[in-house]
Amino acid sequence: MAKEYDEFDDFTEADSPTYGGDRWAEGGFGDSPDGEPSGGDAEQEQDDEPGGEDRSDAPEASDAAPEDTQEALIAAVLDEIRGGGDPDVVPAQSTVTGYAEFLAVDAALDRRWPESVMEPSLERMQALCDALGDPQRGYPVVHLTGTNGKTSTSRMVDALLTEIGLRTGRYTSPHLQRATERINLDNRPVTPERYVAAYREVEPLVELVDAGRGDAPALSKFEVLTAMAFAAFSDAPVEAAVIEVGLGGRWDATNVADAHVAVVLPVGLDHAEYLGDDITDIAREKSGIIKEGSVAVLAAQDKRVAEVLLERCAEVGAQVAREGAEFGVVERELAVGGQRLELQGLSGRYDEIFLPLHGEHQASNAAVALAAAEALVGAGTAQPLDPDAVRAAFASVRSPGRLEPVEGGPDRPTVLLDAAHNPAGATALAGALGSEFRFTRLVGVIGVLQGKDARGILEGLQPALHEVVVTTNSSPRAMDPDELGALAAEVFGSERVSVEPSLAEAVEQAREIAEEAGGSGVGVVVTGSVVTVGEARALFGKEPE
Repeated sequence: MAKEYDEFDDFTEADSPTYGGDRWAEGGFGDSPDGEPSGGDAEQEQDDEPGGEDRSDAPEASDAAPEDTQEALIAAVLDEIRGGGDPDVVPAQSTVTGYAEFLAVDAALDRRWPESVMEPSLERMQALCDALGDPQRGYPVVHLTGTNGKTSTSRMVDALLTEIGLRTGRYTSPHLQRATERINLDNRPVTPERYVAAYREVEPLVELVDAGRGDAPALSKFEVLTAMAFAAFSDAPVEAAVIEVGLGGRWDATNVADAHVAVVLPVGLDHAEYLGDDITDIAREKSGIIKEGSVAVLAAQDKRVAEVLLERCAEVGAQVAREGAEFGVVERELAVGGQRLELQGLSGRYDEIFLPLHGEHQASNAAVALAAAEALVGAGTAQPLDPDAVRAAFASVRSPGRLEPVEGGPDRPTVLLDAAHNPAGATALAGALGSEFRFTRLVGVIGVLQGKDARGILEGLQPALHEVVVTTNSSPRAMDPDELGALAAEVFGSERVSVEPSLAEAVEQAREIAEEAGGSGVGVVVTGSVVTVGEARALFGKEPE
């Protein structure tokens, strides 16, 4: 059944120069009465980000010489190929030695201070970019922040820009399975060899900056990765870069780039230890990516957040495009494998769009992505984008780990993976599961990292799940399964909760619980952490994307 959205209401905001007019939908698309953003994306963060979650899972630094480490890595890779492990460990496009060098580089990056730690300074990052010749200034940038939805939206923007003929670079975080997922050229992850080449390019300058800092902190893993992406994009060269913040906005390493288009997705509470526990404080941090002369594309926000963002736009003279005013979802209809949309862009309407992703939050992300792409190429004040290109772009979008089906059949439960790892993401996931699937029995497999709002995640998921199997993952930051199980028992009731520390066995146990119901309409959803979902993808034989 199609859902029609309210027409965009007229509203004048004298101090907010808008993209294409001075309209604002008061109380429109997404303002919820309780003050929380209406649409948290069932998705990851680095951003929220290490972007949500830190993938620095390495043990303490080894005393082994680099040559010994690399030889050991080559031996390990060969052992896995010969039957000691997963025979697909080396990507098809890589050599054994090339992949071993990639693993060595990844290990070296993991020995730096982790991306889950943020220091309020761009000094180190700017020094490194200065030494590199400021590669981030060689191409227009779409910069994205927000509590949820960044990676899915980044992928959509990338697909749109690629489809209209631009050579693109995309930088997102954290990764699900392999670090190469973070740096993309032409809407595809770089090869391990290209990843290594980017590291080798910046490595001597990283060492130079580190040496000049004396006893002050060296460059972080995330800062070096960001410089690698900037350099890879410059070398390609790309015609546009889509860059996702790691944490917050103002002090994020990516913010040495000046956005031509600054995208702010729904803002909620997360990473309170760095961003604060007041939503307006978080909004101020994220508003830091809005720069003078940029176009700010704003998703539907809590009114307090919207006020902060509009103040920032007025302060720096940025143009504003707002969901529910200048752009938005006009109509949404469920379809096999996704949804059909009609979107209002900055310069016209686009209909008959098929988006192979589930959830109302993904429809909103699509509207934001369309507006961002239009703003970058100037379509909002001239001709719209080619409608056929828009349709082709959205139809091609993949967002692994976002309500991703990985198994199912007449005699097997449907298994879905979703990287929701904060309360807003969990709530959005539960809403999508209830509105777009018809499960008669749904079992959750949940593994969460320490420091996350585990109770909030569980409470967000509770309405959608009949039972849960609590588990863990390989991260040293993984929450103890017994501790998480005790919390789950408080939220779900002990009779609905099982604890199984092994992720593989937890998935199998969840399958068995679902199958006990008999008949069709039974399913399993694996969620709670980017790390948990990444490891689940590997269990189901999914390649990194």
